[in-house]
Amino acid sequence: QVQLVESGGGSVRTGGSLRLSCATSGYTDSTHCMGWFRQAPGKERERVARLYTGDGITYVAASVKGRFTVSQDNAKNTLYLQMNSLRPEDTAMYYCAASAVSGVCADAYEYNYWGQGTQVTVSS
Repeated sequence: QVQLVESGGGSVRTGGSLRLSCATSGYTDSTHCMGWFRQAPGKERERVARLYTGDGITYVAASVKGRFTVSQDNAKNTLYLQMNSLRPEDTAMYYCAASAVSGVCADAYEYNYWGQGTQVTVSS
């Protein structure tokens, strides 16, 4: 099993920054990729970013490109999402996910392990 715990969410004003963390534990050596997703009330879950643990290659969604950065600290088994220039439309519950499946890791169904989420609220 793999356990994921998100932290770092909160309330900020437009233009502010937050750094989300996803602490992992359990059998993490088998993970092929990790990702960040977000979901606002009444809206579809959106893919925000993903990272391939083997080579460190990252991808971010067009809606956050240039503002968000995903990274990983291998020694601490922690995934990060640095969010800069935040906008009200970034308001959502943010989820960390991981998968041992050797796939593209673009869709939510490819991720077997999920955290409980951390709320991000951007005002004004």
